[in-house]
Amino acid sequence: MKLALIGDPVEHSASPRLQRAFLDEAQMLGTYEAIRVPAGGCAAAIDRLRDEGYRGLNVTTPLKEEAFAACEHVDEIARRAASVNTIVFEDDGPTLGCNTDGVGALAALAAGLHKREVPHGIDVLILGVGPTARAAAYVLSRAGWARVTLWNRTAHAAQALGEHLALEVWNGQPVDAVFSALPPNAEIDAAVREALLAAPLVIDANYGPRATLGAHLGRQITDGFTMLEASARASFDLWAEVERLSGGAS
Repeated sequence: MKLALIGDPVEHSASPRLQRAFLDEAQMLGTYEAIRVPAGGCAAAIDRLRDEGYRGLNVTTPLKEEAFAACEHVDEIARRAASVNTIVFEDDGPTLGCNTDGVGALAALAAGLHKREVPHGIDVLILGVGPTARAAAYVLSRAGWARVTLWNRTAHAAQALGEHLALEVWNGQPVDAVFSALPPNAEIDAAVREALLAAPLVIDANYGPRATLGAHLGRQITDGFTMLEASARASFDLWAEVERLSGGAS
C-alpha cells in the first residue's frame, strides 16, 4: 500500500513515522513518503500519484483547499470545512476527499480535559478561520458537549465562518479551553491574550518547533501532536479499509 504526505513544508512532519507505525501494527505491507508539493501544484500531484499506484495521501499546508477543489467526491466534514487533509484512491472509483482534522481536534480537547465523557457546557474558543479551524469548529460544535465560539484577527472573517456553521463570534467571555489553529508566530490582541492566559486548557494545533504559542504567552500549553496522532489514525483506517476491500492487504 503506497501512501504519502503532500504539502510544503513536509520535512518537519511526524506523519511518516506515525503512518509507518500504523502499517506495522496492522501487519500490512506498505510505504509512506513525504513529498514536497508547493502551492498551485496539488491537482497535478494528485493525478500523478494516483497514476503511480498510490492508495492514499495526507494533505498539509498550503494544499488543503486545493485538494478540496481537486477531489471528485468529498465527505461531509470536508464539505463543511471546504478542506481536505486525506485522499483515498479507490480502485476504478472516484478520488475521495476526506477531512480528519476535526476528529483530531476533538480527541486533543477530550484528552486535555482528561475525560472521554465530557460534561455538557464546556466553553471552547477556536482561534482562526483557516482549513484546520473550520474542520475543528464543525466537528466540535456537533459533538454535543461544547459551546463553540470563534475569533480571528479579521473580525468579518470570523463572522462569516460563524454564519456558515451557525456559531457565535467570541465576545470576550471566559472560556474553559482554547484551540488555536493560527499559524506560528501569529499576532493576537490583548483581550484574546488574557483569555488564553486564564483558560485551563490551551491547545496549539502546531507541534514541535512550529508550536510557538506557549512561548509567546509565557505559559504551558498542549501542542498539536495528540491531534496529529488521532487525525493520522483516522486517515490510516480509511486507507486500510479500502485496501482490505480491494484484496490488497498483506
